Amino acid sequence: MQAIQDRAARQSGSRIYCELATTINDIRASQALRYRIFAAELGADVSGAEHGLDADEFDPYCQHLLVRDAASGRVVASTRLLLDRHAEAAGGFYSAREFDLGPVLELPGRRLEIGRTCVDPGYRQGAAIAVLWAGLAEFVKRNAIDWLFGCASIDMRDGGVHAQAIMNRVRQHAMTPADCRVTPRNALPPLPGRNAADTVSAALPPLLKAYFRLGARACGEPCFDPAFNCADVLVLVKVDEIDASYTRHFLDRITKG
Repeated sequence: MQAIQDRAARQSGSRIYCELATTINDIRASQALRYRIFAAELGADVSGAEHGLDADEFDPYCQHLLVRDAASGRVVASTRLLLDRHAEAAGGFYSAREFDLGPVLELPGRRLEIGRTCVDPGYRQGAAIAVLWAGLAEFVKRNAIDWLFGCASIDMRDGGVHAQAIMNRVRQHAMTPADCRVTPRNALPPLPGRNAADTVSAALPPLLKAYFRLGARACGEPCFDPAFNCADVLVLVKVDEIDASYTRHFLDRITKG
């Protein structure tokens, strides 16, 4: 992935680059970043916390996409990628623990699940996620992926008011057709006030907003994840319908080859 590293770093104007993990130490660095973001920052209950890691049984079957600071070599953003053929060996996709994925699994073509995306607090001004998207674009192209999907999380520390307010917006403007909806295995708990979410103006979380700009659609109602205390929205992207105005984040590699 050297070409994508160099090009992404030049276009972002910063000394960061993207690569796939190739060693166990690379994967540990990603897991350590995930721990700092999901557990230490957001309070999630993660497996591997006793070692300062967020590590689960899916990690060995995934490929781990890393963004590094070139000066220090430190991992400053990461996401993990699970190809459909590797999901079979893993016993299924991670998101199948939260949703009945039947309609998504019936779609024709090759599927790639994206998950555990996180960015170091010092690198959240846009460059790191843009470089991560660029690396993802290269991976999608090289593996001839037709569909991207994965969970985007909404914080539930306020009891779910903002999650429901966000879903009010999503239901109106960004849902898949009815025949491509998934069913959450653990629906969001009801709000204390019947119309509590109707009076709240809630901004989309950055990752969910980025997915929607890409052309993603939500595949139905969210799942409540008590370990992470969040509402997970399953989003789906058809690669050949990615919004042309957003291809700059993919360095034109998907739609123009």
